[in-house]
Amino acid sequence: MLAERYGWHPLDIEDVLSKRQRPKIDEYTEEGYLFAVLHFPVYDKAVQRLNAAELDFFTGQDYLVTFPTVELLPVTRLFRRCEEDEELRDQLFSKGSGYLLYHVLDDLFDYCFPILDKIGHKLDSLEDALFEERAEDVVRDISNVKQEIISYRKIIKPERSTLRLLERRMERFLPEELELYFDDIVDASERIWDLLDNYKEVVEALEDTNESVISHRQNRILLILTLVSVILLPLTLITGLFGMNVRFPGFETQTAFWAICGAMLAIAGGLIAFVRYKRWL
Repeated sequence: MLAERYGWHPLDIEDVLSKRQRPKIDEYTEEGYLFAVLHFPVYDKAVQRLNAAELDFFTGQDYLVTFPTVELLPVTRLFRRCEEDEELRDQLFSKGSGYLLYHVLDDLFDYCFPILDKIGHKLDSLEDALFEERAEDVVRDISNVKQEIISYRKIIKPERSTLRLLERRMERFLPEELELYFDDIVDASERIWDLLDNYKEVVEALEDTNESVISHRQNRILLILTLVSVILLPLTLITGLFGMNVRFPGFETQTAFWAICGAMLAIAGGLIAFVRYKRWL
C-alpha cells in the first residue's frame, strides 16, 4: 500500500523485506525520495550479546517512513511523544521530513552511548579484578567484553561512510538554516568509533596483562614444585641407600637411626637456607 502510494522502487521494497542489508543509501531524484539502510546496536538478552538492529527508511519532501527490523525504543518513544504532545509534533513536522529524520537518528545515536558506558564500566571492573579474582573468571569476562566490542565495531564501521553520504544527500530535504544538523550525526558516529578504538586497545592490553599474570602464577607454582623436588631428592637418596638390606656401622641401633634423621634434617635445612639466600623463594 505504501509502495503504491509513494511510488517506491521494487528493489527498495525487496531490501526492506530481506533479513539483512548492509548500510547504504539509494537516491531517486526524479521520484523525489531517498531510501537508506542503517544499523544500530541492540542488546539481545536471550543470547546476552550485542546484535545489529536494522532501520530502513524512506524520506520524501513531505513524509518519513521507518521500518525497523526489531523495536528500537528511541524511535518508538519519539513517535509516541509526537502522538501525545501536539506542540512537539508541530515543532518537528513543521520543518520538513529531513528535520524529523535528524531527530530520529539523533535519538538513536544518543541511545548508543549508554551501551558504550556499560562496556567502559566492565573494562574498569576487569582492571580492578585482574590481580584479585581467579584467572579463569577474568579470561571469560575479557572474552565477553572483547566480543561486545567486536560486534559493536562491525555495526559502526560500514556505517561511517554511509552517514557522510547521507549528510550530503539530505540537504534538499532540509531548510537552508538546518543543513548543518546532519554533521552532528556524523560527529556522533565518529565519537562512537573513537571510543571503540580506545576500548579495543584497552581490552587487548588487559588480555596481555592477564596472560602475563597467569604465566607468572604458573611459573611460581613450577618453581615451588621444583624446589620441593630438589630438597626431597637427596633425602630420598639417603633413605634408599640406607634402606638396602646391608649391614653398616650402627646397623639395627637407635643411634644410627637418629644420626641418619639428623643428617637428613641438616641437608634439608641447608638446601632451604641456600634457596632463601638466593632469593628463589
